[in-house]
Amino acid sequence: MSPSVESPMLPTEILMMTESQWVFSESELLRTPSIIDGMSPEREKENRGKGVNFIFQVGMMLKIPQVTLATASVLLHRFFMRHTMVDNTPRQSYHYYPMAATSIYLATKIEEDCRKMKDLVVACVRVAQKDPGKVVDEQDKEYWRWRDNILHNEDVLLEALCFDLTIEPPYNILSEYLSYFGESGNRRLRNSAWAFINDSCITMLCLQFPSRVIAASALYAAAKHCQTDIVDDENGRPWWEVVDVELKAIKRACNYLATVYEQVHVKNGRDVSIHQRTPEDEDESTAKTRASSRWSPQTAGHEQASVIDGLAADSASGIESLRQRSRSFSDFHQQGISDGHAFDDPDGSNGEKVHRAAGEDDHELLREERSRIITARDAGVNGVNVNSYTTHATSLARQANGYATDEMSEEGEVEP
Repeated sequence: MSPSVESPMLPTEILMMTESQWVFSESELLRTPSIIDGMSPEREKENRGKGVNFIFQVGMMLKIPQVTLATASVLLHRFFMRHTMVDNTPRQSYHYYPMAATSIYLATKIEEDCRKMKDLVVACVRVAQKDPGKVVDEQDKEYWRWRDNILHNEDVLLEALCFDLTIEPPYNILSEYLSYFGESGNRRLRNSAWAFINDSCITMLCLQFPSRVIAASALYAAAKHCQTDIVDDENGRPWWEVVDVELKAIKRACNYLATVYEQVHVKNGRDVSIHQRTPEDEDESTAKTRASSRWSPQTAGHEQASVIDGLAADSASGIESLRQRSRSFSDFHQQGISDGHAFDDPDGSNGEKVHRAAGEDDHELLREERSRIITARDAGVNGVNVNSYTTHATSLARQANGYATDEMSEEGEVEP
């Protein structure tokens, strides 16, 4: 499918600087406060994943959008880059469940999708105690314990983040990429890329790469999984250069998540190609998600113009059929009078008027619609997106040809 003409927006300098403060190297991720206090890296990743899973379960109970839940997971990961989860240490420790609840509370404010405090507390109690049907009211001690923890930890979370609440969700960037490259209608590709981002929330991927790299990695992994090629732009640049993301960073992110997939038990018969590793030194010209053909707005416009021109020709054929039908009304009318079964009026004047008016109305209607199609065709030659006209033209062509054929069939029933 051809991309749209309008290019995706590139990140601003301020946004890039803000995100760079929360991007860490692999060695830095091995020196988090929890690891320094004696927790193993594997255990820390497991606890982080449990905290994000808590966020997702509470979010499903409260029907919170996935973008808000992803924001909450980023807040949680960033918080534990400044604080520890290990008890019995000189510094203050925090459990991942209360901090996950606080992250949800703050994320709903950031994304302007707030929930009532009571509903949030009740959902947190039910998920924490693994009892979805538990009755929780304001007389319950657990209710007040969770409520007080959330309100108290909100200040702690904001302080740990240095009040930096600028988060660009990868979902929005992914939607922008799919729209630009003309793949919005590819449901399998869209769902695969969306699932990649969902799975990345459980990991520490958001601490290693900016949101744009995660979104591009999701598109890359989904394109490989769905065997979809994305064409180069008019200058011969591959799609990752168009969105200003390095291919090596994309492959690193894909391989990081592939490591997570490899650790999950694979059921018999399940497709395991989604976690196949990608060599980071692979030649860009042979990347599996890149199509060799080139695209340009002018080429796309001519392609669409060719399609619409054919549809306009079909419509013209239908119009000509209706015109011939209108001219033959008088002949059928005279023949009908002689046989005495075509029209009810003695002299045939009423039948002639009715049929002539119907033919003229149909003719005029299709003439106007064909004019609109020709306008769309001319716009397509100039590189303007005319997909909406294509759909309309298809319907019009079928209506014109089908209606004319039906009417001529009815006329054939009048035997001389």
